[in-house]
Amino acid sequence: MQALKAVVRNGRLLMDEPTELPEGTELVLTVADEGDDMDDAERTQLHESLRRSIAQAKAGHFIDGDEVIAKLLARP
Repeated sequence: MQALKAVVRNGRLLMDEPTELPEGTELVLTVADEGDDMDDAERTQLHESLRRSIAQAKAGHFIDGDEVIAKLLARP
């Protein structure tokens, strides 16, 4: 996933970043909620953790969520 930044000027979204997306690509945009309590270091740590988790899942090192839930529900 590629994160892109844009600003609103006169009711239009403007990007001042290059992209390699093909012409005509349609994007779905959401407004970033700046209201979270994470600082830059915490956000960087979160993103690194997510990257590691994604890499582990792609390598097949994961436990299926349904299995985890079934084990939790089976506990006395």
